[in-house]
Amino acid sequence: MSSISSRRLSKELMEIKNDGCPVGINLVQADDFSTWLFTLEVMGESLYKNEQFTLQFRFDEQYPISSPAVQFVVTDGRQAPIHPHVYSNGHICASILGNEWSPVLSVIAVCVTLQSMLASCKKKQRPVDNDRYVKHAPENPKKTRFHYDDDTV
Repeated sequence: MSSISSRRLSKELMEIKNDGCPVGINLVQADDFSTWLFTLEVMGESLYKNEQFTLQFRFDEQYPISSPAVQFVVTDGRQAPIHPHVYSNGHICASILGNEWSPVLSVIAVCVTLQSMLASCKKKQRPVDNDRYVKHAPENPKKTRFHYDDDTV
């Protein structure tokens, strides 16, 4: 891990440990600077009330210049939320994780954005191309070139 990446992740982890996470977001695992796990719960009235999801962040040597690989965990009885931008394999089609990534964004900012994305959902449904995508999807969601054309859900 590069010194820039490890310094940044150290800083983010220290802030999380000192300040805590926003309501509905909890750090589950951050044993190293390669993979972190968070639970995510939408607070208040929403289609996802009383549901909890696990987010996995994988960091490469280029973080924060390069976005983390972020996806919902779909193993060990965990499932991805049913949402128009979330595939059943846990991959997330969100521009913040692709072409709109900025090094000023933090892990917590991504969690809050995804929490908000779920909170604003009007109908639980998978992306229209879910089955085809999942069948051919790369293991790492960053290797997918998503087409961002619907910001209404």
